[in-house]
Amino acid sequence: MTGLTLVTGAGGFIGGQLTRDLVESGIAVRAVDCKPLDQWFFRSDQAQNLKLDLRDMDACSDATRGVEQVYNLAADMGGMGFIENNKALCMLSVLINTHLLVASRDNGISRYFFSSSACVYPDYLQNETDIPGLKESETYPAMPEDGYGWEKLFSERMCRHFREDFGIATRIGRYHNVYGPFGTWDGGREKAPAAISRKVAMAVISGRHEIEIWGDGAQTRSFTFIDDCLTGTKLLMASDFVDPLNVGSDEMVSVNQLVDIVERIAKIRLKRSYKLDAPKGVRGRNSDNTLIRQVFDWATSISLEDGMEKTYRWIYDQTKARAEGRAFVAAYD
Repeated sequence: MTGLTLVTGAGGFIGGQLTRDLVESGIAVRAVDCKPLDQWFFRSDQAQNLKLDLRDMDACSDATRGVEQVYNLAADMGGMGFIENNKALCMLSVLINTHLLVASRDNGISRYFFSSSACVYPDYLQNETDIPGLKESETYPAMPEDGYGWEKLFSERMCRHFREDFGIATRIGRYHNVYGPFGTWDGGREKAPAAISRKVAMAVISGRHEIEIWGDGAQTRSFTFIDDCLTGTKLLMASDFVDPLNVGSDEMVSVNQLVDIVERIAKIRLKRSYKLDAPKGVRGRNSDNTLIRQVFDWATSISLEDGMEKTYRWIYDQTKARAEGRAFVAAYD
């Protein structure tokens, strides 16, 4: 594609790194987010950077005007603590995808990517810690994560019907717990890899060798490093594959095992306490990568240990800088 590409949610973690990747590839990018520009995680001077609230139809019309393709990564979301306590806010993100699809139809957008989530999978398949990977075909009968998952599943259907009825080449990636440096690492919206990295870093810096873990630590997940997420996203966007597709790692670990990994990286052992009444989501979740291997002969390749090494080092630097009263954001390596 040689025309202008729109990235929404460009001030966030995945959207910001996708913008960086596309710009470095020589692609003209219009980057849009509702946050003030000085609050974006990444901002490229080579992109058109716009502050727009895409819950508004007029903003979506402005954002898509003159654009050839759209990566929609905009959503009001965060880690499990945010999702479980802000169901209505999460569901209001349906306005973004709905208005963007309408604007894309009206402005002649040829190709449209929607960032969905593993939260669309039924909770009745995720009641045990030792579960097989979730297959794309197992989405129905539907019982997704309340709030956030329902919004994602409804938006997937919207994409499907806009493809069928209006000819927009919609593509849907179901992300599984994307993490890495340059993401949210505190404030309540961070996910488990970032939260654990911050807690371990604080233990190292403060000398208080203890950590609080949400739940009993036995709950399981798979985590996808940002570089793998970007590769899978671009493969799917450029392809002729029209159905939702998992973009995630199948390296499943427990939360306790994730803490073990970060402790090894930090060369520390911590006393663990467990907050059993904290938000913790489903008991087990993992990605089945059979289909993405069949379609692209590809799956994620960055191990959790390697990805967490990079993530922890970056978050440690942020945490130490804050403790010393200074700002620190290293250039992307």
